Amino acid sequence: MIKGHCLCGNIQFETEADPRGPSMCHCGQCRRQSGGIWSSAYVADADLTITGDVTWFASSPGAKRGFCATCGSFLFWKALEEDTTSFALGAVAAPTGITLEKHIFVADKGDYYEIADGLPQNA
Repeated sequence: MIKGHCLCGNIQFETEADPRGPSMCHCGQCRRQSGGIWSSAYVADADLTITGDVTWFASSPGAKRGFCATCGSFLFWKALEEDTTSFALGAVAAPTGITLEKHIFVADKGDYYEIADGLPQNA
């Protein structure tokens, strides 16, 4: 069982499914919203239970981002035409049992850091 919550505890989520695609996103939107690199994994919508009042922001025509309006924690990313939801690995209670697989959107990464962990990097 994977469980997580926002900083204030207003929003909680859990899943019994094995998370897929654990990655670190370096895109400009994730960097601006999180203040750095956003790490996430995803599960099928049917396998994710969310409690609390998530505020959704339409960040692009094809996706939205879910956050807590009370504490500001950025918790979810959802492609509108997919049946999966990504959740923030930083919000998951340890031990997670999750291992990162890759870095994504590295062509848009900040110029103030290097990626040196040897994981695959997708432009």
